[in-house]
Amino acid sequence: MKAVIDRVEGKLAVLLMGGDGSIKVNMPLILLPKGCKEGDVLDIAIVKDKKATEEAKDRSRNLIEKLKKKGKDKGGIIS
Repeated sequence: MKAVIDRVEGKLAVLLMGGDGSIKVNMPLILLPKGCKEGDVLDIAIVKDKKATEEAKDRSRNLIEKLKKKGKDKGGIIS
């Protein structure tokens, strides 16, 4: 995906995205490559981290199971 730095406002860069530039995204300058300036074209890639997603789901499942067990041990209503 391509984005153009439209302008810099303080610590934010306003990026124009989409084929016609109709999508505007405010991005902290610290997240952009050093030396970026207005008019620069950026190549942006967003990748799903499948492993991290599964690990987060596992953590959530484990916490829910612990809460269920704790609720049953104390006569709670969690089922």
